[in-house]
Amino acid sequence: MFKKTLTHLLFTCLLLVNTIAHAANTVTAARVWPAEDYTRIALESTSPLKYQLIILKNPDRLVLDIEDVELNSALKTLSDKILSGDPYIKQVRAANYKPGVVRIAIDLKGEVKSNLFALAPAGDYKNRLVLDIYPLQDELMSMLGKKSAEAEQQKPVIEPLPPNSGAAETPATEPTVEAPAALPETNKPLANKEDERLITIAIDAGHGGEDPGAHGANGSREKVITLIIAKKLKEKIDAEPNMRGMLTRDGDYFIPLHGRVVKARKFKADLFVSIHADAFTNQSARGSSVFALSEKGATSASARYLAKKENESDLIGGVSLDDKDPVLARTLLDLSQAATINDSLKLGKAVLGRIGEINDLHTSRVEQAGFAVLKSPDIPSILVETAFISNPDEERKLNDEAYQDKLVNSILNGIKKYFASNPALAKSKVAKE
Repeated sequence: MFKKTLTHLLFTCLLLVNTIAHAANTVTAARVWPAEDYTRIALESTSPLKYQLIILKNPDRLVLDIEDVELNSALKTLSDKILSGDPYIKQVRAANYKPGVVRIAIDLKGEVKSNLFALAPAGDYKNRLVLDIYPLQDELMSMLGKKSAEAEQQKPVIEPLPPNSGAAETPATEPTVEAPAALPETNKPLANKEDERLITIAIDAGHGGEDPGAHGANGSREKVITLIIAKKLKEKIDAEPNMRGMLTRDGDYFIPLHGRVVKARKFKADLFVSIHADAFTNQSARGSSVFALSEKGATSASARYLAKKENESDLIGGVSLDDKDPVLARTLLDLSQAATINDSLKLGKAVLGRIGEINDLHTSRVEQAGFAVLKSPDIPSILVETAFISNPDEERKLNDEAYQDKLVNSILNGIKKYFASNPALAKSKVAKE
């Protein structure tokens, strides 16, 4: 009798342990971040998920199998989060495929590129499994392809290797962002003089979507503050007779750092201004800063810290820049050209001087650091740290409409001062391919 009881007890314990092991891996949240450039599906879980992605054709669809999880309310309601106007996803279905495996079937509206990856806990987020669905056409790689084709014409003809007909189709590992279509001619009237044109300013609201950026002492989020300021700056710039502002993002969604550069180039931007509101380990840190790109690295310990933090936002919200295709990585590095950096420093100095009239400056000179978002080949680019959101006093300023207006006016006045001595070069009306 005792032996039977002990056996039953051990069996119950093993069953309990097995149940606890399965229950420990739970999807706690499912989010969808729709944007013009791509759609992101993120599953948050208490521990890393085991997964497999299958790409199917005729009709186009993606099948994501997740092991050792139960079909709970977070997964069941995922379909409700897909907008009817989503450019890539038709519908999503989640069901038990077999014991211990949940299958998520994603019906697509056409052929796409996809990128599936896991992210370790960061900030307020637990373990995440992220699926990005992109348009098939990649603007940046298209440009690189044309340049490569032109270069190949100058080389001796070499017989190509036989195709690898047995290679299995795999999802793309390089997340790509297609730039928006050419702007309509009716956006703003052109200047009267034939030799004048609209000056285009690309305004980049830092972070967004799965990447919230820094958090304020009283709960403010950098991604929200930067978007508010970016929209206000666009409104001010659009009010100028010879300028127009273009936003790299106009909502709460994530854009990879190189995708922001792609958009600026598609806009044929004359300047690129990235808006941030960073935090520091010491809450007493205060003041505004302006950064330009550095070819050799950061020029101060603070600059190195901030540059590392911003570049890692791609790892927090998407994909690291360190593992890109060699051609793309080399191209991004080549964007750090001396002439453009020199112009960026001039722009930064003009903007920093104006901001110094309405707020304390963290440093009295333009800092230089290796921000990936500033690496454009022919667009002077600056990153404005509007204030330290980690400082309670400055956090209050960043949430104050009057201060926001003063801030965007100072940035605009700095831009106008820069163009007063550095006229914009003429550019063709047709976007470059």
